[in-house]
Amino acid sequence: MASSAQSGGSSGGPAVPTVQRGIIKMPWAFPAREFLRKKLIGKEVCFTIENKTPQGREYGMIYLGKDTNGENIAESLVAEGLATRREGMRANNPEQNRLSECEEQAKAAKKGMWSEGNGSHTIRDLKYTIENPRHFVDSHHQKPVNAIIEHVRDGSVVRALLLPDYYLVTVMLSGIKCPTFRREADGSETPEPFAAEAKFFTESRLLQRDVQIILESCHNQNILGTILHPNGNITELLLKEGFARCVDWSIAVYTRGAEKLRAAERFAKERRLRIWRDYVAPTANLDQKDKQFVAKVMQVLNADAIVVKLNSGDYKTIHLSSIRPPRLEGENTQDKNKKLRPLYDIPYMFEAREFLRKKLIGKKVNVTVDYIRPASPATETVPAFSERTCATVTIGGINIAEALVSKGLATVIRYRQDDDQRSSHYDELLAAEARAIKNGKGLHSKKEVPIHRVADISGDTQKAKQFLPFLQRAGRSEAVVEYVFSGSRLKLYLPKETCLITFLLAGIECPRGARNLPGLVQEGEPFSEEATLFTKELVLQREVEVEVESMDKAGNFIGWLHIDGANLSVLLVEHALSKVHFTAERSSYYKSLLSAEEAAKQKKEKVWAHYEEQPVEEVMPVLEEKERSASYKPVFVTEITDDLHFYVQDVETGTQLEKLMENMRNDIASHPPVEGSYAPRRGEFCIAKFVDGEWYRARVEKVESPAKIHVFYIDYGNREVLPSTRLGTLSPAFSTRVLPAQATEYAFAFIQVPQDDDARTDAVDSVVRDIQNTQCLLNVEHLSAGCPHVTLQFADSKGDVGLGLVKEGLVMVEVRKEKQFQKVITEYLNAQESAKSARLNLWRYGDFRADDADEFGYSR
Repeated sequence: MASSAQSGGSSGGPAVPTVQRGIIKMPWAFPAREFLRKKLIGKEVCFTIENKTPQGREYGMIYLGKDTNGENIAESLVAEGLATRREGMRANNPEQNRLSECEEQAKAAKKGMWSEGNGSHTIRDLKYTIENPRHFVDSHHQKPVNAIIEHVRDGSVVRALLLPDYYLVTVMLSGIKCPTFRREADGSETPEPFAAEAKFFTESRLLQRDVQIILESCHNQNILGTILHPNGNITELLLKEGFARCVDWSIAVYTRGAEKLRAAERFAKERRLRIWRDYVAPTANLDQKDKQFVAKVMQVLNADAIVVKLNSGDYKTIHLSSIRPPRLEGENTQDKNKKLRPLYDIPYMFEAREFLRKKLIGKKVNVTVDYIRPASPATETVPAFSERTCATVTIGGINIAEALVSKGLATVIRYRQDDDQRSSHYDELLAAEARAIKNGKGLHSKKEVPIHRVADISGDTQKAKQFLPFLQRAGRSEAVVEYVFSGSRLKLYLPKETCLITFLLAGIECPRGARNLPGLVQEGEPFSEEATLFTKELVLQREVEVEVESMDKAGNFIGWLHIDGANLSVLLVEHALSKVHFTAERSSYYKSLLSAEEAAKQKKEKVWAHYEEQPVEEVMPVLEEKERSASYKPVFVTEITDDLHFYVQDVETGTQLEKLMENMRNDIASHPPVEGSYAPRRGEFCIAKFVDGEWYRARVEKVESPAKIHVFYIDYGNREVLPSTRLGTLSPAFSTRVLPAQATEYAFAFIQVPQDDDARTDAVDSVVRDIQNTQCLLNVEHLSAGCPHVTLQFADSKGDVGLGLVKEGLVMVEVRKEKQFQKVITEYLNAQESAKSARLNLWRYGDFRADDADEFGYSR
């Protein structure tokens, strides 16, 4: 047992200079205390009791060691001149005689208080406050400071005497907190569970020991630090024994590495030591294979969630632990009349998504599940959330969440101290956020936030028409696949043009997926889901190249998509997930498509699982008595109508039209029409301002009101309803007398347009996709009421457009009796029989014409 010498009483022991509440009463008091501290603290002693006072105090002798043969501490004190023999005591026993001898020897040697002078140099100048704690801490540059632990308040808070300047400071251990003693209203203290044990653990190891302290930060007048002792680091020991928990607010300043503290805490948690006796790990119910696994990233959902493909082939959504993606701040930052597009409208959301997309898409990553966030119901302010798997995702040793936070593209979630559901690398996330804030990165930047003005022209026919020539001229354009609707229908983002478009793969016929129609759900065709999945895995959120050839009536662009040098249309055909469409005949990829289709047919898989070669039905040709006239001229198709008529411009006069338009617009620019001065009348020629902002020649077809004037663009064949303010007088210099109207209306010869609205729409969409805004070859076959009937050929392949519609089962053949047409009619009929055999489009239910033609809206 250890005990310090006390003054007063009637013992025969020595009288020692005293220290009361830090105030020096006598010189040599501190050296005397230090002599005893260094002699006794942590040592084994024995003692004898010689006297007791009525107040209960006991006086005696202390010996170093296990028995009274050891060093007598009282004699040592006196011999060093740090205590005197008590005055008035009779020297009638050996102990007193020995003390007298020791005192005389000390006097003779002028030791301690017997030395020359008054001993004022031994009086400490204690400093209880520090004027600038932050400066004081920084001035030590985190170098160890010698100290003595004077008091232990609880397991993680002590009073320390810093040497050699005698600063008496409160030191809180960085990064941890032990259970404390709560002070009640009556002044009593109630210990939290394990508070007393934690205090004793620290006291028994540090109280009045020589230590070194690394001053790391400050909190009010308290200093945050790490206490170093030759036998170990008390901070890590407290954690490892389950006497303390890590705290986020100070762990970042722990200079020896937060991971060491987390590892020590984890050690105690796993063994459920003391304060962790009821601990249950966040992933306790998961198998090891579900806690850690390698997976391939298929999609980035937003700035904190990804979709991965497991080795089993299943897909799983993973949320990055403990981070929050960018979000709108405040209530009035968003126009309530405008639909929010989070990816483009929330500052830095696009940059965060792009960072993840470029780093992760198609790559294998290591996933460590940190916790499962259970599903939560919706409240007035927070929407419902389904169960979320939160994990740390790394690639090449890099923690993706940490990289995201360090660039200022996400923030770190703050938790309650007892909330253990957090990232296993939470401290690194906090450190990364601190760096981002310090360097003003991303969300923490003082600069203007980046604005993404992205135009969504998918489904906007007018905008798509304006944009089409530009994309056609561009050849191959860079794009990012934003969404996959089906195997052949995608949504693309064009970075250079900053717009979104809907894109249809050319040259193939992909199985249609399920669709929700009014009142019913239309089931998808076989292998439609497989085709969609194939396209998703191959191109979703990848950087691709596209060649736009045309567009359909709904404003969707049609063309070819290339990924890593491969043509997606060819790949779908190759994997038996699509068939070749007849429109591919005029493409340079036609041979590749046919080759891929033949190989797929031979394997008889998927869409070709029931394929059998059909015998070609021979139709005896009828000898012509009169030759059919075939004189094809080049034309440019400008418009397709809903009844499958079309308007063309004569290529030969195209330069004349361009020159006239240029002169007319220059004239208008010099003498702009006065808005509202023109009074339109039915049948009158005028100029009209199209949606592209340019003026064109037009004819007034109907005057409904000043705000609704129906006009027909005479050089292009399209119609529009405009207010009179967008019309003007056509100058005689540009009238139809100078240059006739350039748009001429024609209809297809030898085909019968379906009367059913849906069937007719399919046929029109096919034609729009194939020939609108392209150059073709036209031959007039016969005249008819309304407009001439013609055959139209693709300019490059010379394929018959009308015959292609028959082959696809989109239209029926109109049988004519003229002998000069019998050869072409025979070819059309053969194509119709093939379409019927394959049950394409109109013929999907067989030949309906015999009994129920009227019901289906057709006539023979």
